[in-house]
Amino acid sequence: MSGGLYSMSSKDFDKTLNLKAIKPYGDTMNDGKTQLSFTLPVPYGDEASEAAKQLMKKMGFENPQVVYSKELTKGFTYFVCYGSCTHTVDYTTIHVPKVESTTWSMKETDEYIKEHIGRKIVIIGASTGTDAHTVGIDAIMNMKGFAGHYGLERYKMFETLNMGSQVLNEDFVAKAIEMNADVLLVSQTVTQKDIHIKNLTELVEILEAEGIRDKVILIAGGPRISHELVKELGYDAGFGPNSYADDVASYVAQEMVRRIEGGNEK
Repeated sequence: MSGGLYSMSSKDFDKTLNLKAIKPYGDTMNDGKTQLSFTLPVPYGDEASEAAKQLMKKMGFENPQVVYSKELTKGFTYFVCYGSCTHTVDYTTIHVPKVESTTWSMKETDEYIKEHIGRKIVIIGASTGTDAHTVGIDAIMNMKGFAGHYGLERYKMFETLNMGSQVLNEDFVAKAIEMNADVLLVSQTVTQKDIHIKNLTELVEILEAEGIRDKVILIAGGPRISHELVKELGYDAGFGPNSYADDVASYVAQEMVRRIEGGNEK
């Protein structure tokens, strides 16, 4: 196959790549080629396409093209557009806060807990508030797991309870107290109007009011969740897209030991 990256040697690639001024790559390095999709609240037609192109120019795209458009419903039009991005970012200055742990296999985590903690870690999870989606919490907790990664229920050194969806924060905390839980896992999928921020913040406030916030490891996960976001909200760790049960399990085991060694075990 010829053309674009496939015709470049690594030497040529290195010459044209500037990590201090990164922009999207399409056919050739630094061409800025980007595909963008969005919906405008306007009727389908030529005027709608022109509005989309003008909007892309204001976003910093050169030669914007509407390659596909469709009426979603009366008064709303969906677009797929192409354009060349004129903006760049300095990749060398980027720092993303991440969960500090090493991901282990299920067997390694179980053995570590048995050796360094000597008892099962109690974990409860739920999709809180009005969130009715369980795909996230199930992928982490259910025995079968997801994508070949077994869930926490399969671990020998975890005692788990998956409370499911639409669990009130008050009920979640009450169950945590009842079970003397070590770890609370919160899954948030619905994010419209930042409802996940409200739910996550409310949980921290209830835990603090009950005097047990510092006695549990508090973890949040979901498609819009980042470690940086939940740390700001008062959580210990956040797991976003492409996170699996073994990532969570390894972090929990290592964090528990850190707290024990630091004299912070409940």
